[in-house]
Amino acid sequence: MRKLTPLTLASMLVLTACGGSSDGELISPIDPPPPALNRCDQQTSLNIIETSSAIEFVTEQSYQTEQAAAVIASINDGNSQGLQFSWEQTSGPALTLKSIKSPVLAFQPSVSGEYSFSVRVSGNGLLLNESITLSVSNNSQTQLNVRSDHQVVEGNKVSFRTDRVGNNANQVPADLNWCIASGPELNIDTTNPERPQFTAPDVDTDTLVVLRASGTFEGESITDEVIALITSEQAITSPYFDEPVARTFSYRENSPYKAALSKCVYSNQLAAPCEIQELPLLGQTLSQVDKDKIMDRLIVSHQWMGENFESFLEEMDPNSDFAKLLQSVTAVVISYDIRPSFYWVVTGAIYLDPSDLWLLAAERDVINEAADFRSSFGNELGFIMPWRYVKDDAYVSYTSPREVRQDRSFDDMGPDLASLLYHELAHANDFFPSSIHSSIAIDNQTLLAHYNQRTEAGLLISDQIISLFPLQSDEMYSLANVSFRGQSASESQKGYLPIDITHFFSNDHATDYYAYSTSREDTAMLFEEAMMSHRYGISRDVGVTDNPDNATASSIIVDWGQRGRIGERTEGSLIPQRAAFVIDEILPELNGSALLATLPEPIAMVQGLSWADNLTLTSQQATKQTTKQMKVSLEDANEAPSYIPALRVSGDRHKLTKHK
Repeated sequence: MRKLTPLTLASMLVLTACGGSSDGELISPIDPPPPALNRCDQQTSLNIIETSSAIEFVTEQSYQTEQAAAVIASINDGNSQGLQFSWEQTSGPALTLKSIKSPVLAFQPSVSGEYSFSVRVSGNGLLLNESITLSVSNNSQTQLNVRSDHQVVEGNKVSFRTDRVGNNANQVPADLNWCIASGPELNIDTTNPERPQFTAPDVDTDTLVVLRASGTFEGESITDEVIALITSEQAITSPYFDEPVARTFSYRENSPYKAALSKCVYSNQLAAPCEIQELPLLGQTLSQVDKDKIMDRLIVSHQWMGENFESFLEEMDPNSDFAKLLQSVTAVVISYDIRPSFYWVVTGAIYLDPSDLWLLAAERDVINEAADFRSSFGNELGFIMPWRYVKDDAYVSYTSPREVRQDRSFDDMGPDLASLLYHELAHANDFFPSSIHSSIAIDNQTLLAHYNQRTEAGLLISDQIISLFPLQSDEMYSLANVSFRGQSASESQKGYLPIDITHFFSNDHATDYYAYSTSREDTAMLFEEAMMSHRYGISRDVGVTDNPDNATASSIIVDWGQRGRIGERTEGSLIPQRAAFVIDEILPELNGSALLATLPEPIAMVQGLSWADNLTLTSQQATKQTTKQMKVSLEDANEAPSYIPALRVSGDRHKLTKHK
């Protein structure tokens, strides 16, 4: 064994031989880079363990119980580009392993002892297998814990998070600070010291960076380190994926579409849309709904993402809605760097944010927390339009805050993922509904070309909706450009009060503010809300509130709001006709008008109460209801903690549908 010194760490892997028109442009803000991070006074050395093959292992100086840890496999030419890694634990107490397809295997042992792992490395003419055994000692002291060691491509976003400490794991260490323990210079945003973020720098070869977090707890100094392997990648040549994307792989190793998936749906080398014959729509290759075949079209950045998606389709799609709707896509992409979710006609694929798929805290650890740059859009406006899904006067989104590491069940995850899929798959079926699959020419044509033909003829469902049942509010359309595209607000727009927005929106025929971003989103919102109410009895709340600093569910005041607007049946409202048309076109086996007639009519919110106090609407106690009764003390050992989901605002979980 030899130690990896600070001087050699950055280059160690060399030395080891010894979405048609988008209906308006999205404006990306240019923020100044965060400050450079200081180097630690004492640099870190890692170990290199050589083997009889070209594989070398990089290990930490020591491993302790209840500490996040990692072991890294490298090839002695210093570059993992084009290689596939597959890890397996071969001995020792069972571990939860969620990065088994990465060169960085992250884990946390709970029991001291010997742990052995094997790794298979294939690709670029190589097929290698090696094993390593690590010794874990017992740790009885309070330690800082930073998550999670992982691999990231150069230019991609990186985030880490420190665990909270104390008997109930709810205290932030005092004086929490960060430094570079080894590796290249970095500019890091430590505005939230529990969650540092940075952009991985360009590197000439695979490069390790080690960050060290330090703080104090009960007068004692505590510290921990976390590792990022920044991998060198091919130069970006794609005009479509022109920013770095994470490494992904086919969920099914034996998928007949493995090569096409790698090339056609999530690659920085995609030079032109693939032809349909190379990667056709699922509905063009299946004579019936076959959930197993859907898995052949799935690519992921982590194996668990595919496993959870497959289990969801098997266990929580009893009506085969999603299996049917998936017939209108070429592929499903789930990756830790996708935020927010979207559909793209160039590839015919849907791209899912795994934040709606995790079940274990260890799975959530690997999901990047880089903020959606659109989160600042509309800050100058005097209103916001929040939303939430509810059933029986209670939230159906059961997600603990990120700083609280807590698992969740399929029942907890289901509503969020279902609503996301109904929305994104509505886009796919808007562009390529099942009724036209047999008429799409497979030879020498792309989906983009077929889309252009359809949209020029006004044949998309969303084209027809806006023609048959147009929205009326010019003010809401203009405000949508501010909130969803980042346009600067005019002085008159800045002066609008919530009561003005109530007048513009409540008298029109949209179910959500996001509907004014494009006709495509209008269509998807109608379908999503109708299907959630029909299949699950889950209603969508929408409201108009003020926009205070640091808005929360308890601080924003409702001027107007409704639960279940999709069930609107008042005279003059076009919502029933609009929604019925969308349902009939997307899932023709359902009778849209009959379906909508069974949905509950909207319930009005109480003006002047907070968004939180409007949670209970079906009881006479609505004006007295507060969300305090939902909170459970972390100090109560007899009950599992319950958390109120973070405030959601219109459009925050979907990227505008990409058309070119």
